[in-house]
Amino acid sequence: MTETTLTPLTPGAPQGPAPAPEAAPTTSSNRLMLASAPIWRALVHLCIPMIAAFSVGSIYNIINAGFIGSLHSTPMLAALTFSLPVFSLIMAIGGVFGVGGGTYISRLLGSQEAEGADGEAAGLRIKQVSSFVLWGALAGGVVIGVVGLVLASPISALVGASGSALTPTAQYIGAMFAFAPVYVAVFALEQIVRAEGAAVASMNGLILSTIANLVFDVLFILVLPWGVLGAGLALGLSNAVAVAYYAWWLTRRSTVVSLSPRHLRLDREMLRTVFGVGVSELLQSSFLIVTSLLVNWIAIGYGEALLASMGVALRISQLPEMICMGVFMGAIPLFAYSYGAGNHARLRSAITGSAVSILGITLVFSGLVFLFRDQVFALFSADPAVLSDGTQMLTAMLVATIFNGITGLVIAVFQATEQMRNATIMSVAQGVLFIPVVLIANAVFGMTGVIWSMTVTELLTFGLGMVLFATSRRALDAEPSAEAVEAAEAALAE
Repeated sequence: MTETTLTPLTPGAPQGPAPAPEAAPTTSSNRLMLASAPIWRALVHLCIPMIAAFSVGSIYNIINAGFIGSLHSTPMLAALTFSLPVFSLIMAIGGVFGVGGGTYISRLLGSQEAEGADGEAAGLRIKQVSSFVLWGALAGGVVIGVVGLVLASPISALVGASGSALTPTAQYIGAMFAFAPVYVAVFALEQIVRAEGAAVASMNGLILSTIANLVFDVLFILVLPWGVLGAGLALGLSNAVAVAYYAWWLTRRSTVVSLSPRHLRLDREMLRTVFGVGVSELLQSSFLIVTSLLVNWIAIGYGEALLASMGVALRISQLPEMICMGVFMGAIPLFAYSYGAGNHARLRSAITGSAVSILGITLVFSGLVFLFRDQVFALFSADPAVLSDGTQMLTAMLVATIFNGITGLVIAVFQATEQMRNATIMSVAQGVLFIPVVLIANAVFGMTGVIWSMTVTELLTFGLGMVLFATSRRALDAEPSAEAVEAAEAALAE
């Protein structure tokens, strides 16, 4: 994801190239929201566009499953489920750079407000961070894409695909790896855009990608009968549209970031800060892959109907989850900016407001989806076995969302405030806890235990998050790391 630029607010901040005349008001408004706007107004400004974008994306995922479902092929629906761990891994690479770099940029922007701050040094450091995020993400995407293309078929078997589901899974995964640099870049650039508070620009890119995806799906799945391969191509091309938009926006509308290779810099503090925070994203997705593989291997023993129902139920339950994600992902720049500025009262108010919003959203939307779960699920399959397994699976997933939203908020706070150890613990906790839970549940309760195992794991992870958050309140009142300031000053000295 890309980043917005702001007109520096403190004396001595870098002037940089003159922005387009129409860019300055937008940039200043974004910075004002992070710095001093009333908390609820700031949260609305930052989170509503994210909620809209994630909700549109979630609705698209449901429609995409409907496109594949219209082909009346259970193996193809199962292929969408098998591919989820691979997609999570690819996006996690973007998360390493995007989340790590985005929170770093927000803290640097906030540090410019501190009394006696060297705004020019912080401004140059922001350009170095943003350049590193883009080019590092692209390099990582190329590596994983090449390896994945070569090993697409073995990877498909590894994630659990077999029999009639093996070929469509290999096709879909192969298309994903072909576009790996695009997926990694779009996630990284979107995080940069939001780091400065430009939530509307971030939303525009995500919605533009979703619309393009829908158009490409019609072309490749309905007009050209390419099945899951067409779905994979549509997903990749639509993300390429988003990359082009974010690159244009950052280049033409931002005044603080740089995508130019001339600002690319590698130093110890850069790597420590970006990867120290971003690695929690990678670990979280890596354990998600492990747990998804485990579930696939266990569930396939109950037949393809359970695998297909899992894929559909996941997409339906994603709607309330994506709304909650829109809140805590949208609020991350506000957390990091307030922490960087040393405004601890504003940080605590932002966390409280986000928690209240997530709880309200979860109860309302999960409740509505739960009430109409049978009717909604029937839209995607007429297979009685898929319907029976799917409604039970959807119920379990909706209960899990009650805990998942607050857990995501806790991780976001840890990432924004440089609590790397706690962020890492929370990121691996779900995977570590899920393995024994699902194995015991499967042995004792059979398929029902498999279905409810993730819900139990979410509850346990939520409890751990509450304990870590309660014991880390002192860290929320600490000052940002001195190394970040020193690195900014070193960058200017060179």
